[in-house]
Amino acid sequence: MRIPTENVGSLPRPTYLQAALNDYDDSKISQEELIKLQDKAAQDSITRMEATGSPMVTDGEQRASSFATYPLTDTLRGTGLAAGLAPDGQYFVNDTLSHINALYLTFQKAIFDDGHKRQLPRIVNGPFKYKTYAYENFKKSQPYAKCPMKQAVIAPSMLSLLYPLHASIEGYSKNKFLSDLVDECEKDIRGCFEAGAVRVSIDFTEGRLASKKDPRNPWTGENLLQTFINLNNRVLDRFTAEERKNIGIHTCPGGDCDSVHSSEVDYSELLPFMFQMNAGYFLIQLASEKDKEKVYKEIGNTIRRDANGVKQVAFIGVVDPLTPNVESPEEICEALVTASKYISKDQLGATDDCGFSPFSIDVKPKHGSPDFARDIAFKKISNRLKGVQMASEKLGVE
Repeated sequence: MRIPTENVGSLPRPTYLQAALNDYDDSKISQEELIKLQDKAAQDSITRMEATGSPMVTDGEQRASSFATYPLTDTLRGTGLAAGLAPDGQYFVNDTLSHINALYLTFQKAIFDDGHKRQLPRIVNGPFKYKTYAYENFKKSQPYAKCPMKQAVIAPSMLSLLYPLHASIEGYSKNKFLSDLVDECEKDIRGCFEAGAVRVSIDFTEGRLASKKDPRNPWTGENLLQTFINLNNRVLDRFTAEERKNIGIHTCPGGDCDSVHSSEVDYSELLPFMFQMNAGYFLIQLASEKDKEKVYKEIGNTIRRDANGVKQVAFIGVVDPLTPNVESPEEICEALVTASKYISKDQLGATDDCGFSPFSIDVKPKHGSPDFARDIAFKKISNRLKGVQMASEKLGVE
């Protein structure tokens, strides 16, 4: 079997959809009108991804407010915020784009290198329940697909940041919140499989950020990484080894408005913890990493052949969604062949560094427009597939 490959999940939303989201926030169009445009964008995403020859596709998360907030709010500006939440939680990203700072929800923060931030809402009362499950969006898009589909979901570790760091909520303890959160995350993943998803990947961008220790962003100095790992395993351990073969973890240093939030954190601070998670595969940003070979070696030294009954596979990032430069199939092939010197061939896969636009409002400034960025995304995906085929032939894993 050739080297396995899959995308992370998201694609840039077309300009018309981003405009519609703003119009919906401003009460200029109805929810029904917005949904029609989300349907259009989802169908186009699936059709174009299938045209690349991809073995599995997504709808590009065209219906989600973001990879992290889809269970919580209809839009990044907070329209349709779930009951029991307030919009002023912790940051999870960067802070340079003033129009984003002013208008859009960010997370228990992340502060990006260009200066803009994203911030989570905060929970004010329980019980915690998702407003929207990923499988609900999956079901809406599945009729458009001819190929198998995968689905990305958010990690419980990210959503754990909804709860105050050093305070408690009267009548709703943190332990009870975490118990409810684990239940909801399990329900989200199981619902995706029951709806027909062949793979489910869990977005874990907070993993690298947890070691940044940014004084502007207090939670990053709380040494939460092991806590995150343990919480995510509470969900994973509810699934059998056979099920976990098709449950993945995605890690990256962020990816929003062509900027990142934690690329300076060395992978040596993350990987020994990350592979403690009992997932079957990992989608790992690497194309944009400065010293790729160092990280390949670290992956080979820390990935497990037996993670509570499942062999782990490392899908290394071979294309960078944050630049319009399109990697050639030859470059992608070379990266995989080099990685195979350190990672067993039966534990090696290929992916993109990140989703191409994890947030619904993303103007893709280095690309010039979201529409051009969509065109580039499909070229990158197509070349990834060609490069994987070349590397598979070179490595004799056809």
